[in-house]
Amino acid sequence: MDLRQLLYFTTLADTLNFHRAAERLNISQPPLTVAIRKLEAELDAQLFVRGPRGVILTAAGEAALEPARAALARAQEVRTAVRQGRLGERGRLRIGFVGSAIYSLLPRLIPAYRRRYPLVELEIEDSTSVEIARRLRAGELDVGLVRLPLLDGHDLDVLPVETDELIAAVPATSVHAGAARLPLATLAAEPFILHTRISVLHMVALLACQEAGFLPRVAQEATQVHTILSLVQSGLGVALVPARTTRQVPDGVRLVRLAAPPRIASGIAVREQEAGPLAANFLALARTETDSE
Repeated sequence: MDLRQLLYFTTLADTLNFHRAAERLNISQPPLTVAIRKLEAELDAQLFVRGPRGVILTAAGEAALEPARAALARAQEVRTAVRQGRLGERGRLRIGFVGSAIYSLLPRLIPAYRRRYPLVELEIEDSTSVEIARRLRAGELDVGLVRLPLLDGHDLDVLPVETDELIAAVPATSVHAGAARLPLATLAAEPFILHTRISVLHMVALLACQEAGFLPRVAQEATQVHTILSLVQSGLGVALVPARTTRQVPDGVRLVRLAAPPRIASGIAVREQEAGPLAANFLALARTETDSE
């Protein structure tokens, strides 16, 4: 038994007339008659009683009608799901993101994506840019929200979507706490709390300090901005953090803009030439959201 036979059966059950059923199916009557006979032979049961004005369903036909309609409906669901999967409208999208993305990128992109693609299941994981790039290559992630420049990202497609600047975080008791703008060189004698060495922000902060004429004395390293701010609050040193990540600053920490702030960027990374329709749709939506700013 196949779906074509079930379609012929349910259409004939609806019309109770071979001629009208054939017209609705856009076929001639003989193939319909043959198909019904073959279905009855396969099921070893008579489904219709033939009469001069048409047919009526037998008890076996009545019993088979609802399951046949359900099977056709399920088949249509499969076709719809396949089409939605091909278009990136259904499936599971695995997204890796750096911690700083929770302050701007995630709140801006995820709700817009969920509204546009409500049937896509999102799997979102916090990580570092380096680890996200590795997992993209391994096929463990589909999309990465990363800091730029992306180290060792030559084989990934990257769309820059957001720019930011580094800002100085100092203890409230620091002599620099009240400054409106601060030359970075002014902090040369201070102990620094940096992002971990695998972070792009670690490299950017080091380069900024070198361009200001000094090498920072690193007192501590941490992965997350809120951890770094807590260490600054504890008086362990000063830090350079992205301005967008400092909307909630703990008591005892003051933020001071730099006279020549280092610029940083965030972007969306996908596997080069291997991004599926789910990732492609996310990238397209990000472009739209970026252009609309």
